[in-house]
Amino acid sequence: MNYNKLISERLKRIPPSGIRRFFDIAAEMKNVITLGIGEPDFVTPKPVCDAALAAIQAEETHYTSNHGIPELRELILEYLEARFGLNGYKTEQAFVTVGVSEGIDLAIRAITEPGDEIIMPEPTYVSYMPSVLLQGGVPVTIKTTADNDFKLTRAMVEDAITDRTKAIILPFPNNPTGAIMTREDLAELVPALNKRDIFVLSDEIYAELTYGSKHCSIAEFPGMRERTVILSGFSKAFAMTGWRLGFAVGPQEIIDAMVKIHQFTMLCAPTLSQIAGIEAIKDALKTDFADVNSMMAQYARRRVFLLDAFREMGLSCFDSRGAFYLFPSIKHTGLTSEEFCEKLLIEKQVAAVPGTAFGKSGEGFIRCCYATSMENLEEAVDRMSDFMRRF
Repeated sequence: MNYNKLISERLKRIPPSGIRRFFDIAAEMKNVITLGIGEPDFVTPKPVCDAALAAIQAEETHYTSNHGIPELRELILEYLEARFGLNGYKTEQAFVTVGVSEGIDLAIRAITEPGDEIIMPEPTYVSYMPSVLLQGGVPVTIKTTADNDFKLTRAMVEDAITDRTKAIILPFPNNPTGAIMTREDLAELVPALNKRDIFVLSDEIYAELTYGSKHCSIAEFPGMRERTVILSGFSKAFAMTGWRLGFAVGPQEIIDAMVKIHQFTMLCAPTLSQIAGIEAIKDALKTDFADVNSMMAQYARRRVFLLDAFREMGLSCFDSRGAFYLFPSIKHTGLTSEEFCEKLLIEKQVAAVPGTAFGKSGEGFIRCCYATSMENLEEAVDRMSDFMRRF
């Protein structure tokens, strides 16, 4: 049988993730320090794990509604109000997804017809473009640069909008650059989006991870709530990556469309994860987000350490203010991003991600994640400093 003929042509046109190749190599090596995986090194807080264990013992292992457990949906809205001032949403406007990645895919599938253009900044998270392409849409990338702290401006967005534009993805704080958009930055975009009736997919998974300024959602601005789906989850702020628990909040008509796809594919998010999510928000509200704040304090310390270290070893790096990534330039070495990362991995056993994994405009940069221990960061810096002495 010719399996090549069976496989979708759309799928064949999409290259595999640029992140995975380096970690496949690293998995076969010893003594590797990884600055690549975007995953908290902290364990899920004990009360959250205890809630899941109690649910197993109580045999709470059946399906939930497609939308998710009502109590969790209500708590998600309470969380958004408590942390970001986003109030007034109804329970029907929220539903629980299998991680924010599913939420992003569902949102794109719910609104995209073949030929529709979806705008996104680049460098960009690896799943946006494939999700658009698989739906027959057209990804339209806006190149952002270190000179402008990898932000979007109104002029950049207006230049990208055409008669075929359906939506824009706003992924801030950003993966891979660590860039943020302040309230003032977002306010500049609102007139362009309102004028042309552009829908917004706001990926806010790193909303809790900002340094020096509080996260602002574009849904806070007049006229934007009815044209924005907020996509987020528990992975980063609550150290729950393996639980695969996310959520989407937005106009009920769009949420209903997303749930319609979800019910034919995933059915519901894992029940035990949803129960854990209930406890995660309850515990956070009860303790004034003590665990989240504790993790943030450690990330902040690591960020400053690694940023200073990169600059000392001759790697130019803009002062990222979000997520847990730095995006230093390696252009002066004369190596491509892939060449640099491969040599660093083979010769010094330090794994980083080439910037080209996040689009062509990532060439000349590498992504380094500081969601690892200070001990690992210190050792990685020693090895990288030695590596950089040749340039």
